[in-house]
Amino acid sequence: MTTIRNPILPGFNPDPSICRVGRDYYIATSTFEWYPGVQIHHSTDLVTWNLVCRPLTRAAQLDMRGNPDSGGIWAPCLSFADERFWLVYTDIKRLDGNFKDGHNYIVTAPSIEGPWSDGVYVNSSGFDPSLFHDDDGRKWFVNMQWNHISHGVGGQPKHPSFDGILLQEYDAAAQKLVGPIRNIFAGSAHGLVEGPHLFKRDGWYYLTTAEGGTGYGHAVTMARARDIAGPYEMHPDIHVITSKDAPDAPLQRAGHGQVVETPEGETYHTHLCGRPLPGLRRSPLGRETAIQKCVWGADGWLRLDRNSVVPSVEVAAPTGAIQMSAPKAPPRRDFDDGILPPEFQWLRTPVPERIFSLEAKPGSLRLYGRESIGSWFEQALVARRQEHFSFRAETALRFDPETYQQAAGLTCYYNRHKFHFAAVTWTPKAGRCLMLMSCLGDWPDGKLSFALPEPISLPPDGEVFLAADVDGARLQFHYRLDGGWLPLGPVLDQSLISDEAGRGEHGSFTGAFVGMAAFDTSGRAKHADFDWFSYEGRDA
Repeated sequence: MTTIRNPILPGFNPDPSICRVGRDYYIATSTFEWYPGVQIHHSTDLVTWNLVCRPLTRAAQLDMRGNPDSGGIWAPCLSFADERFWLVYTDIKRLDGNFKDGHNYIVTAPSIEGPWSDGVYVNSSGFDPSLFHDDDGRKWFVNMQWNHISHGVGGQPKHPSFDGILLQEYDAAAQKLVGPIRNIFAGSAHGLVEGPHLFKRDGWYYLTTAEGGTGYGHAVTMARARDIAGPYEMHPDIHVITSKDAPDAPLQRAGHGQVVETPEGETYHTHLCGRPLPGLRRSPLGRETAIQKCVWGADGWLRLDRNSVVPSVEVAAPTGAIQMSAPKAPPRRDFDDGILPPEFQWLRTPVPERIFSLEAKPGSLRLYGRESIGSWFEQALVARRQEHFSFRAETALRFDPETYQQAAGLTCYYNRHKFHFAAVTWTPKAGRCLMLMSCLGDWPDGKLSFALPEPISLPPDGEVFLAADVDGARLQFHYRLDGGWLPLGPVLDQSLISDEAGRGEHGSFTGAFVGMAAFDTSGRAKHADFDWFSYEGRDA
C-alpha cells in the first residue's frame, strides 16, 4: 500500500486550502510578506506534490510594500466552480496591537497556471476568507470577524478579539457581497476561532475552523447545520485534529485545514503543523502542510481513521490514485536561462526589477542594493525556503563596496529581527572585508549583533565564496577565496530563525529562508552579482 508521509509540503507552507478537480488535487498555502503571493501545489495521489504556480504576481493583485513582518497573505482559499478557479485571500497591513487592518480579495483563472485576474475587493471585516459554491449555484463568503475593542493584543491574542465567523452571499456577476451579514459560529470554549471552510454532505453544511491560536494549542474544530446560516451544532468531540494534549507527538501545532473527498469517496483533511527541534519549542521550518485520512461515523460526524485526534506522520494513500513522479530541483542553480528558479521568492514588492536582474549580467543574479536588510519596503533579498533540519547552502559573489553602508552576501533569514547575515562590506580600517551581522530575536527594536571581533580583510577585488552549514540549532558560516573553505566566525544559534523565537509562537508566522541579500543605505544602489547558488538537504 502506498503511504503518505507528513508533512507533504515541508518548510513554511501553512493554512492549506485543498481543492479537487477531477483526479487533480491542488493545495494553496499562505505566503505572508513573500512575493509572488500564494503557493499552489499539485498532486494526483496526495503523496507527491509539485509547485505549479504563485498566482499573485503584480500590483493589481498584491502590493505589500510597507507591510509588517508576518503581514501580507493570510490563509488563502482555493476552489473550482463554473469552469474557473477561484482564489480568495487576505492582505494584512497591520497586525500589532488591537487592530488587524486586512483586506480580502478574489481572483479567478480558467486554469491553475492562469491567467489570473486582477484582484476584486470584497471586504475588510476580518481575515481567513473562504468562498463556498453551493449546489444551487449561490456563492457564500465566510471570514472570521476581528474585534478591536476587546482585550486582544498582537502577540498575546485574547478570545474576544476573534468575534465569530461571518457569512454573506457573494454576487459573482456584480462582484460584490449582497444580503444580510450573519455571525454563524462563535467557536468552542477553546477560543480564537478562525480559518473557516464550508463543506456540504448529505444535506448538512459542515463548518471546519481553526482554534486555539496557531501555536501549540492549535486545533481543527467542526460544527454542522441543516441551513447554511445555522444554527450550527458542535461536533461531539469538538476537535477533529489537534496535538494540544500530546506534547510528544512528532507533528505539533496541528490545526487550520480543509476537507477533500477523492473520486472514490474517501475523505482526507489537510492541516498545518510544526516540527520543533528536539528539546526545543522552536520550529525553524515554520508551519508546514500535512494531511490525514478520515472516516464518517454512523452519527454523521467526521473523525480521523484511528481512535485519536492526534495527527499521524504516516497515512494511507487513496485507493486508485494515479502515482506522480517527483522531479527535484537541482542542488545548484547557475542562473543561466534568465529565469528565476521557482523555489526562490523575494519580499513585498511587485516591482522586482528594482531589486534584481537576470539580464544585466547574463549567467548571474544581480541584486541592486536598496534599503536595509530590515526594511519593510524595498529590500534586495532573494531566498528559498529551508526545507530540511540539516542542510548546506553555498553561493559565489562579486561585490566591490566603497562604504560600510554597502553590503552583500548570504543570509539565513526569518524577518527583520531574526536573521544571520554573512556579508561582504567595507570599513575604513579593513577595506573590503567580511562581517557577520545578526539580529537575535530583538523585537521590536531589531538591534544588530556582530559575532566577529574584527572584520576579516579581503583582497580589494575578486570573487568570494560563502557557505551556510546548518545542523538543527547550529549554524556555521564558511568562506573561501582561492583555497579551501575556512570557518567564518563562531557557531551561531539557528534556532532563533524560527516562529517561536523573539515574539513567541503567536507573534511570527512564516519560516526560515536561506538566500542572497544586498543593501546600500547610501542610496547609490550598488549592485552585487551572484554567479550561482546551491542548496543540499541532508535529512534522512
